Amino acid sequence: MKLALEIHPNALAYSMTTLGAGMMNSIFNFYYVKLFLNRYRISEAAFHQAQVVFMIWNAVNDPLFGYIQDNSQLPCCSRRQFSILYGAPLYALAFLLPWFPWRHYEEGDWLSGLHLIVALCAFDGLLTFVLLAQCALFAEISTRHESRLQLIKYNQVATLIGSTSVLFCGLISDNMENFAYFQAFAVLIAALATACMYYTGKYSTSQYEQRGVLAENADRGDGDRALSWSSVISLTKQIMTEKNFLFFVTMNFFQVFHLAFCNNFMMIFADNLIPHNVLSSSVRSIMYGAGFICPQCLVLLSHASLKKFGYYRIILFSFYLEGVAAAVMFLLGPGHYYLLAFYLTTNIPALFYSSSVLKPFTVPVFSSASTTKSILYLLHLESHVFMFFTSLFLGLHDAMFCLICLVPLCIAVVQILTWTPFSIQNSHMTAAH
Repeated sequence: MKLALEIHPNALAYSMTTLGAGMMNSIFNFYYVKLFLNRYRISEAAFHQAQVVFMIWNAVNDPLFGYIQDNSQLPCCSRRQFSILYGAPLYALAFLLPWFPWRHYEEGDWLSGLHLIVALCAFDGLLTFVLLAQCALFAEISTRHESRLQLIKYNQVATLIGSTSVLFCGLISDNMENFAYFQAFAVLIAALATACMYYTGKYSTSQYEQRGVLAENADRGDGDRALSWSSVISLTKQIMTEKNFLFFVTMNFFQVFHLAFCNNFMMIFADNLIPHNVLSSSVRSIMYGAGFICPQCLVLLSHASLKKFGYYRIILFSFYLEGVAAAVMFLLGPGHYYLLAFYLTTNIPALFYSSSVLKPFTVPVFSSASTTKSILYLLHLESHVFMFFTSLFLGLHDAMFCLICLVPLCIAVVQILTWTPFSIQNSHMTAAH
């Protein structure tokens, strides 16, 4: 009863969208490449074409939907809650698109390439529409520092719960080997996610509504309704020339790339570097799920440290930790299988704050990471190219081990050099009221 009384209803309502999106996004990003390459047997050219189309659409839809939501007179676009409420079922349907083939695909079928393009663009478009509204709602709920910390805490718990979808999906479907079970689980996740986001749309409130939305609209006048393109360009120029913004974007870009690299490559690395007699299929499923769950636990456990030391120092410390872990693993070598499994599980970057806010700058790297993953799959499956690759890099096994150590190490070095001159270091000391 005491716990129930301590629950903040508005923070709970806001975090339900994070829960729904987290369940769908984790499964989508972890499984769609394996699905189209292994099961649908999409051609290399079609896969790369789909990634190029997706990257272009991804760069366009973020500012486009942001402009529409800020300037549209339609309630489904201008009201954040309505954008989430009406966008939720479409978002869930877009999530289901990849898992149901449009026909029985032969190897290299052109329709599988079209299927991938539609699935990627539809999912990312609806994800953008819903989550941009949620990001704006975060700023509109409250300007108080303590209230926003409360929102972040609820949001992180929701992210933790949502990240478990990969674990349960792997256990239920045997890592997608039982595809019928996988499809059924995907439908269940889509239904749960829709219900979660519906809760946000119905029960979350912002400070503008609490003060009276009609009065707010009356004070705005006609000028705010039609923000000119010249104003947009001017504001963008001011933001893009701010040094701290550029430092943060650069750091966050590499952080998201590191995250995409770990997520997309984990299954390949584990399958090739760790013998199957060392880790069973169920243990591997737990390992894949833990890769999504552990970062969220780490963020929750570091909440007190964040309040004491601030984001700047904790993030900088995490970069040093990532670099040291990669260097130690490289020196130890690939023969320590259990230590390697632990390294793969914990190597997913934990402190990727504000990545959704800066999504227009960082999400395209997911496409490039997925394309790199497809190349490794194809090199492994085509024997003549595989022989060339292994002779060039002295073995695929050694090449992959170098990748999992040297890529995080290089990223950590770049992030340390980029993040150190960031000047906003003590904002946690001045709470906004």
